[in-house]
Amino acid sequence: MLSTEKLAGLRLQLLEEKSGLEAHLEQNDHLGLERGHAHESTGELSSYDNHPADEATELYEREKDNALLEHYKLELYNVNKALEAMENGSYGKCEVCDKEIPLERLEALPNTTYCIEHSPDQVTSHKRPVEEGVLMPPFGKFDMDEKDESVAFDAEDSWQTVAQWGTSDTPSDLAFPQDNYQDVYVEADENIGYVEDYENFVGNDMYGKNITVYPNPQHEKYEDSLDEEGIMTSFGDLPAYEHDPYVDRDDR
Repeated sequence: MLSTEKLAGLRLQLLEEKSGLEAHLEQNDHLGLERGHAHESTGELSSYDNHPADEATELYEREKDNALLEHYKLELYNVNKALEAMENGSYGKCEVCDKEIPLERLEALPNTTYCIEHSPDQVTSHKRPVEEGVLMPPFGKFDMDEKDESVAFDAEDSWQTVAQWGTSDTPSDLAFPQDNYQDVYVEADENIGYVEDYENFVGNDMYGKNITVYPNPQHEKYEDSLDEEGIMTSFGDLPAYEHDPYVDRDDR
């Protein structure tokens, strides 16, 4: 049983909490949710001249205010419920199992009328918006880059295709700044339709023979890069004047 002194102290604590909650709701006009529409709290007459991003911000703030108001009202409800329990003499006992609630729990949470075993907040929700199933960075289950031997057109490829038409990024936003604003997106230098650079200008017949080089701008760029590095191939580091069986065919 709670002593008269302990009960009085807890009552005072509950009354102070109730007074603080009511004053807070009164001062901020119930977070502006007494009004009919969000426009009334911002002074706007309509959404006609507002940018979609501004509208999204207002919606986010409105949702946050709703959550906060629900939280404050629940706190106030629990405080009033605990004060009622003090009036009828049931305070300090769990309303489910009727067992004594430990004093330490009441001191930490004076507005509770449940023991810890029967607290209604036992389950933490892990439910997330359904959109997160496809928007998990980077694009969740639709990102195939980490899968072996996958050459499918995945979410990253879709983003790169769309990003070619422009993004809000600037060259300074990238780890390796691009010279052209048309290339300011992730992996803009990635080859499209082929993997290795030489695949763009080297071909062979259906049997893998008659290898032919087809001169084009990509071929010239490839040769210039090799000359600049002084190597013969992108996968070797031999100077042009040296020879080795893996680059020179031995007909003997």
